[in-house]
Amino acid sequence: MQKAAVKRTVDMQIIADWVEPRSRVLDLGCGRGVLLESLVQQKDVFAVGVDLEFEKISACVKRGITAYQGDMLEFMRGFADGHFDRVIFSRTLEEVPDPGAVIDEALRVAKAVTVGFVNHGYWKNRLDALRYGRKPRNEVYKTAWHESRPANPVSVADFEEFCAQKNIRIARRALLRGDWKTRCTVRPNFFAGYALYDLTR
Repeated sequence: MQKAAVKRTVDMQIIADWVEPRSRVLDLGCGRGVLLESLVQQKDVFAVGVDLEFEKISACVKRGITAYQGDMLEFMRGFADGHFDRVIFSRTLEEVPDPGAVIDEALRVAKAVTVGFVNHGYWKNRLDALRYGRKPRNEVYKTAWHESRPANPVSVADFEEFCAQKNIRIARRALLRGDWKTRCTVRPNFFAGYALYDLTR
């Protein structure tokens, strides 16, 4: 199995462990529906995805996943408070224009919100920027600046400070080292390559 596939498997399994069976799940930035398809198979969830790209929505439909093309914030505004059991942002939050507003709306339409992101504070990112004065290139950030993601780089410290300021409760978290599979228990803002959070009000 390729390294990228292993990474995807690890964070998908953590998310699946947090999802209740037969719950209503909304995946924002659902991509090709791989995560939602897995949740349907493992947890028998009612799955809905949203993405901006038509090609990705078409891939979801081919997998049998209900998916909508459009703006995630506008999509959520069409639902009543607590309509979903869980909203998921898996590697998506860094790409949206107003992450704070999206999280706030997700916490309105769902009882729990799962957020996963690459930790910009990871030590190799810091070292690469210091040594070369350029965008980091390593196992966490693989792309050149012109293919670049994320638009809104966020660290573990940034995210936890945001939650504290907004009175968002972190129900649980999973912090992984740069190999994306080993748990990080010491100084996660420095040593974690990837972070997953489960949020509630």
